[in-house]
Amino acid sequence: MSVDSPESLKSNPVVELKSGTGLRTTLIGIIVSFFLVLIKGAAGILGNSYALIADAIESLSDIFTSTIVLVGIRFASKPRDKTHPYGHGKAEPLAGMFVGLMLLGAGILIIIQSLQEILTPHHAPEPFTLIVLVAVVAVKEFLFRKIIVVGKGLESTAVTNDAWHHRSDAITSAAAFIGISIALIGGAGYEEADDYAALFASAVIMYNAIALFMPALKEVLDTAPPDSVHDEVRQLARSVEGVKDIEKCFVRKMGFEYFVDMHAIVDGRLTVTEGHRIAHAIKDKIRDKKPSISDVLVHIEPFEPEIFEKKSGEGNLFL
Repeated sequence: MSVDSPESLKSNPVVELKSGTGLRTTLIGIIVSFFLVLIKGAAGILGNSYALIADAIESLSDIFTSTIVLVGIRFASKPRDKTHPYGHGKAEPLAGMFVGLMLLGAGILIIIQSLQEILTPHHAPEPFTLIVLVAVVAVKEFLFRKIIVVGKGLESTAVTNDAWHHRSDAITSAAAFIGISIALIGGAGYEEADDYAALFASAVIMYNAIALFMPALKEVLDTAPPDSVHDEVRQLARSVEGVKDIEKCFVRKMGFEYFVDMHAIVDGRLTVTEGHRIAHAIKDKIRDKKPSISDVLVHIEPFEPEIFEKKSGEGNLFL
């Protein structure tokens, strides 16, 4: 016996709330990054600092990737329909994967340009570029701290990755600050210090890109969420009157929401109507206690004492 209903095809208010928060946060990041691109690009050109120019390029990629996140969140929040019965949630981790790939591409681009600058003699950067970099680091770190809290609260891979993109920008700026400082203090012969700083920052960016890409990929591949999610769902189902145990329980994440499939063990002598009532009670309790769970599919299994006792003795009850 399975439980489903037309109401499960309606949009989830939790998803609507989360997507709205994610959209606002991402939009703020885009606006701030736009102004930073202008400031860092101008300062890098006028101040003869490739590290600062590379930093501006990284911020430009922030705008592009944040826009992708914006589109991904908007699409993921669309309600389920006939062609997408499980919703459009996969768009959210796909956007997160794209952010990771773009971050990796930005790192590779900065490496190539940094090596070219190292091999090309040039003047040391201007001192005023340090002031610009301090301001950039402060702004980007502030953005990171604000957006990462939102991303984790929403359980959004895309928003979390977008936050780390801002942190990578802060790292790039900090590395540029160190490189330019060394070039200015060291004088002649240290002009390339700012290029080596950009090179180092690109390695950090690429490392973060891979670290951000993998969780999004796992979500797209329906990798099981943490055991704590399964344990809580099982415990809620077991607490329903009439449920003897839970045989199987599968949980998958789709964007901002979760879907659960489970087999509940009940007394085999119950009528179909009673079993159906228990199944609905399980579904209602789980969705009530965990609003992020959009739907619960419950299959009713009859209780068989001989199997129950055997598996209890083996210490492997209904895994």
